[in-house]
Amino acid sequence: MSDAFYVCDGETFVATVHTRGPWSARHQHGGPPSALLARAIAAAAPDFVIARVTVDFLLPVPIDRLAVRVETVRAGTKVQRLVARLLHGERPVAQAVAALVRPSLVDVASPANDPSLPPPEDGRPFEFPFFNETVSYHAMMETRLVRGDWGSGRVAAWMRQRIPLVADTDTSPLERVLIAADSSSGVSAAIEHKLVTAINADLSVSVHRPLHGEWVGMDSLSIYEGNGVGLTDTRLHDVRGPIGRALQHLVVEARA
Repeated sequence: MSDAFYVCDGETFVATVHTRGPWSARHQHGGPPSALLARAIAAAAPDFVIARVTVDFLLPVPIDRLAVRVETVRAGTKVQRLVARLLHGERPVAQAVAALVRPSLVDVASPANDPSLPPPEDGRPFEFPFFNETVSYHAMMETRLVRGDWGSGRVAAWMRQRIPLVADTDTSPLERVLIAADSSSGVSAAIEHKLVTAINADLSVSVHRPLHGEWVGMDSLSIYEGNGVGLTDTRLHDVRGPIGRALQHLVVEARA
């Protein structure tokens, strides 16, 4: 068992048990596969930066051998759009559509109107209580709460990974954001997990600058509606301040 979420084997990636999510012992948490898709998109357009990536989870992602295929939808000189598909065999299990921008130096500054989070060192150590297996994604993420109480609604937390996304490679700033951001709905969970589930069907992350350092800050609020639809809205931070936003649509269901 490698100390990484994935091991690269030629043109495929072998998922380790560290990717395991809370809903099934055989399926992955959404964070690592989202980051794997963004990794492939970034490699396909090295002169651009990813400003927005939206991941749709088409099927539960198995803890198995996976491949990624990337296609260019729009190859503009300033803006590009790429799509990456995560394949289990020939079957797509997740898809990411990304908007990429060619970076340039501009003498401009924005007003600092979004307050920073308290620093990670001020946070309370936390471990998600709804994972059923000891060896899972949550054990490979260090989590600290800095605002609010878990289970009460809006909560702010810092997360950083303990292992790389892919063995023997560096994890990029955006990959770090995506690995953590899919936990936003868990950070701000305000449901009775014994009675109700709220699983996100997608993850959309927009960033206006790269993450600085290893810690990803999430100021998250989940909203649940009686029609079975929910939404998690998250302000993303690093230790220097805001870096972007994340949205997740939730499928809310009563347990059988």
